[in-house]
Amino acid sequence: MKLIDFDGAFEAYLQDWFVRSKGLFRTYDEMEDQVPEVYQTFLDTPADFLDGQKPGEYFERFSDPEELTKWMVDYEKAGVPVPDMLLNRISELGALAEPGLTALLTRTELPAAARMNAVTLLREVGSEKPAELYIRWVQGFDGRDELTENALESLQAMGGNIRKALLSALPEASDEGKAAILSILSENCADERAAEIAIDLFERRRDLQAQLASVLGRLGSEKALPALRRAALDEENGYLVYIELRNAIEQLGEEAPERTFSEDDPEYASLRDLEQ
Repeated sequence: MKLIDFDGAFEAYLQDWFVRSKGLFRTYDEMEDQVPEVYQTFLDTPADFLDGQKPGEYFERFSDPEELTKWMVDYEKAGVPVPDMLLNRISELGALAEPGLTALLTRTELPAAARMNAVTLLREVGSEKPAELYIRWVQGFDGRDELTENALESLQAMGGNIRKALLSALPEASDEGKAAILSILSENCADERAAEIAIDLFERRRDLQAQLASVLGRLGSEKALPALRRAALDEENGYLVYIELRNAIEQLGEEAPERTFSEDDPEYASLRDLEQ
């Protein structure tokens, strides 16, 4: 299939519009405000580079999900920006697109962006088929992998439907994976097993305490209060971490220990500046 650079075509269309519109606007910002409207006009206008077809309708005539998915991959391999209209068309096909998109997830030889698009599109069509694979990714999460971070958004959207699978995955997960799984679980259930693992992780990993404080507050276990109070009194924790700790303690029904912060604390000072 022909790889048409729609982004490049719009850039040329936009530059031509800038030239034609010079003098009609008082500031450059005013012109920029019109760009979304110009883009919509571009989509709705028959184009010479498409033999008179409208860019916004170009992919509507294709309905084979495998063909469209391969097209998306070919764009990524060639380094040509994937048209939003192509992605939208795949999403419109819903469940029909699931098999082809799911097959891309394990193809590690593909450009990372192709697999990233597959995760996003599967989430858009409401697919839960990749849940088991996503959970395995999260078990090995190092806190930096963008593909796994995208998969986490999908697991979050699945919510309570995958609660048991997430609980089963917790013991074998990396620390960052545990924190991610616990965050999802805390939105959907109050589980003592999850709370115990969260408390242990909270006490072992100072760098994860701000993230885990809100998790412990949502999990609702009063067993977390001693650890939260100790961390709130720890002077090595700055103001922003303290705020998260205080909120979690109050969420669990107690008053947080008071600490005094000064302008010497950069986090405290910056937040005060924002409030003024």
